[in-house]
Amino acid sequence: MRADATRNLERVLSTGARMLADDPSATIAAIAAEAGVDRRTVYRRFASREDLMAAVYGARYDAVEAAIEAARLREAPVAVALHLYVEGIIAVNREWPVETSLMLRDETIRERRRVLIDEVNAFLRRATDEGLLRSDLPSGWVATVLPPLMEHAAENLSELSAAQAADVVVDTLLRGVGAAQAR
Repeated sequence: MRADATRNLERVLSTGARMLADDPSATIAAIAAEAGVDRRTVYRRFASREDLMAAVYGARYDAVEAAIEAARLREAPVAVALHLYVEGIIAVNREWPVETSLMLRDETIRERRRVLIDEVNAFLRRATDEGLLRSDLPSGWVATVLPPLMEHAAENLSELSAAQAADVVVDTLLRGVGAAQAR
């Protein structure tokens, strides 16, 4: 693919993600106009709105996979890996703000998601085994509370960089929100 065609595709996909998050009924023509490309260019690449949405979902999962790989969950020190993972996912959530429940209709996306969940769960077990996370919590609890923390940080801490928002999430996860008790 030519460099300009690649840039146009990336612009269409990121614009589509943002617009579909704001208005799930956004049309291909509206997305093309907002992305600054001719709608015929988009229609040549995507036969339907569903095809465009599938490509947006695929691009989001490409970004999630890249964030998980960059976090080096298996080999980096657990505190470092946790922060890199949270920072990466916050950045992905900001760049690809699509409704994730809609993505799960696609079998390929469901399988990709399962693999990613397994990788993160293995990391969380490692973080528990190495003492970063409490071992007395119900099984799966951290895996349940961490994604909404990252999602809310991406959406509600927009004045902070992804790294700064990750600081807030990691601190909340590790220390909670209770005030320090007098000893």
